[in-house]
Amino acid sequence: MKKVMAFGTFDVVHEGHLHYLREAKKLGDYLIVVVARDRNSFGIKGRRPRHNEQIRLLGIKIIDFVDEAVLGDKEMRSWEIIQKYRPVAIALGYDQWKTEVSLEKELDRLGVHPLIVRIPPFMPEQFKASRILGGSKQSKTI
Repeated sequence: MKKVMAFGTFDVVHEGHLHYLREAKKLGDYLIVVVARDRNSFGIKGRRPRHNEQIRLLGIKIIDFVDEAVLGDKEMRSWEIIQKYRPVAIALGYDQWKTEVSLEKELDRLGVHPLIVRIPPFMPEQFKASRILGGSKQSKTI
């Protein structure tokens, strides 16, 4: 089984997230989506999520093509979750630059070497959580 991991906060699941996760799924045959912990979301986004981690996790679990959804590590960027699942590929969103830099260093340190793939954006001018949460009336969310 070729496991693939995708990471995110997923505060309001929208078409951009679905595109990201569909593309991630194409990298293997078992998609594990890691949802950021509440305590880490602020460090990632610079703001608290609208929904708590359990609600955000449930929002990912109900997506039919997601094979498994889990909460991320309690300590941000500890990458224990990667050691546990040992994916063959890790999909990163187009805007996860900080994650990629720390991830590459840590993977080397951990001796884990999955393929890292950056997924291109899907209409980021419309489907970006900061725009949706900011009140854009034209954006569709699910």
